[in-house]
Amino acid sequence: MRRELQLACFRVGVLHYGLDIMRIREIIRPLKITPIPKSPTFVEGVINLRGAVIPIVDLRRRFDLDIPADDRRTRIIICALGGRVIGLKVDEVAEVRRYVRQDIQPAPHFIKGRDAEFFLGVCRKDDDLVMILDLDRVLSSEEKIDLADLQSAVTAEKN
Repeated sequence: MRRELQLACFRVGVLHYGLDIMRIREIIRPLKITPIPKSPTFVEGVINLRGAVIPIVDLRRRFDLDIPADDRRTRIIICALGGRVIGLKVDEVAEVRRYVRQDIQPAPHFIKGRDAEFFLGVCRKDDDLVMILDLDRVLSSEEKIDLADLQSAVTAEKN
């Protein structure tokens, strides 16, 4: 087990989140997103990134937040998940921060139910609080995204 955790910190709405940098392939500016019929509401669509079709999950929609127009700070975090690639649309990417295991606390007890499953815990350093995102849970709930089905739907629409 690693003693130190490096988190890419980003903002969705007013809250700050972190994702283990080992899960991230790259961070890009938004590209043209093609909607996919009958996909879960939080899947905005797919992008074509250097020939690869990548589903895009809008974390604002996933967390039931208001959806403002994209601005110049909006980014897509390209992540590896179980041998597949997916993009997370976020409001802003801040920085990579290092935390030691003692900085990590369990998710607060008042976050219960369906929303609690999205977080591994909270990193606290001085006055900063960063919610650690559990990528597997964000993308596998009752509205589970089947990446293979999404990609075959895109292929079927093109033909």
